[in-house]
Amino acid sequence: MLTIDWLEKSTILDIQQAMHAQNFTSKELVQFYLNQIADHNHKVNAILEINPDALMIAESLDRERRIKGIRSSLHGIPILLKDNINTGDHMHTSAGSQALATSFGKDDAFLVKKLRRAGAVILGKTNMTEWANFMSDKMPNGYSSRGGQVLNPYGPGTLDVGGSSSGSAVAVACHFATAAVGTETNGSILSPSSSNAGVGIKPTVGLVSRSGIIPISYSQDTAGPMTRNVTDAAILLSSLSGEDPMDAATHSIPAQQDYTPYLLPTLFEAFRIGIVHTGYYDKMHHEEQTKLDHVSEELKKLGCSMIDLDQLSPDQEQLEENYEVLRYEFKSGLNSYLAKETSSSYHNLQSIINYYQQNPLALPYGQSVLIEANETSGSLTEPQYLKSRLQDLSQAKENGLDLIMKNEKLDALLFVGAYGSTLPAKAGYPSITIPAGFTSNKKPFGITFTGKPFSEPQLIKLAYAFEQLTHDRKLPEWLDITQPTSQS
Repeated sequence: MLTIDWLEKSTILDIQQAMHAQNFTSKELVQFYLNQIADHNHKVNAILEINPDALMIAESLDRERRIKGIRSSLHGIPILLKDNINTGDHMHTSAGSQALATSFGKDDAFLVKKLRRAGAVILGKTNMTEWANFMSDKMPNGYSSRGGQVLNPYGPGTLDVGGSSSGSAVAVACHFATAAVGTETNGSILSPSSSNAGVGIKPTVGLVSRSGIIPISYSQDTAGPMTRNVTDAAILLSSLSGEDPMDAATHSIPAQQDYTPYLLPTLFEAFRIGIVHTGYYDKMHHEEQTKLDHVSEELKKLGCSMIDLDQLSPDQEQLEENYEVLRYEFKSGLNSYLAKETSSSYHNLQSIINYYQQNPLALPYGQSVLIEANETSGSLTEPQYLKSRLQDLSQAKENGLDLIMKNEKLDALLFVGAYGSTLPAKAGYPSITIPAGFTSNKKPFGITFTGKPFSEPQLIKLAYAFEQLTHDRKLPEWLDITQPTSQS
């Protein structure tokens, strides 16, 4: 019988084995999650919309399993999508905005097509920080005018939920689906995953197609897996990644990979991991510092060498504060999306700003960031943009991460949550975050490994070995783990 207790201990591979043994069907699994959402979503506000075809899709996949077998490890597995990812079905795609609340994507995003081909059940859309937190400098993590405030299930109303893929992280933590897909420009997968005791992979930019996703930045945007364990994240990333003819960033990626062979019980290499002090460690709460020191000791048990670093780049502080590239790229990317990929009657950023001016109830935190972005030309010709982009490539990448990892012979960098997300985001480099315990106020504590371009296999090895050593994830206390959800 399906219970949260069993699902909490299980991976997608375990679920597939149980469905093969006819212990339950994909349709019954979807029903279980729908009941979870019905019973508990009002406490956390993570789900924005349900796919009305989900049960019928699951039923057809059950029939296909009996007749032909499974398409992949995702066959019949319910997946949730962040609300900035297009689906060409009955669900809207709005980036959490009231302005797009009645709008539909004209087609599935490329990654959604890949998920459907793999046999996944697209269960619904998750709430998010409106416009992926690129709307106002006053907006709290997890708030959208369309969906309201997402709450952290480990401390609703008291703990930060993280942003902007907050609904995806919370939904996974509360067993509203087996896994979810989020998006990140700078910390938007890593922050909510670590804040809600989850696993999140922010892939190398270009490993996962950006086609059909409401954008912020050509330079930094990527989608990625959000799960409860490293195994599920590796499985989901295997299906998400791949070359898209319509996305130039994907044309230089390595051959399509299956990431599950890197789920090894221990590390067979002596990884060298750098810990940065300036700007990260020295700014953390003392309790976080203590827990990070403990993590370092655990990693040494795995055979890792821990290398203390002063900083990542000579221009680290300036790079952390400079968001000019995002400001310029947002208008260009959003105008292109609104003109071509949605049914919305709003066709550019100016029309979105006008909507909010005419509907002040949808604007409790203002739209200062949208207005600043709209002041740019949208053509990416400004000298300030070009110089900022080139500086990011030079100081965050070649003379920053590349140089320090080469000089110190590092395999990865270690951070807490999304503390160190900015320079890797500017460089387009991958990260994985995993649970590493809780602070005294019951806030989930996540650690993040960052690596070189397309080093996802090594990061998965490292994260999986740490996960097997520590097993630090726990359920929100209010979830009943043993009682099966009632099904009609």
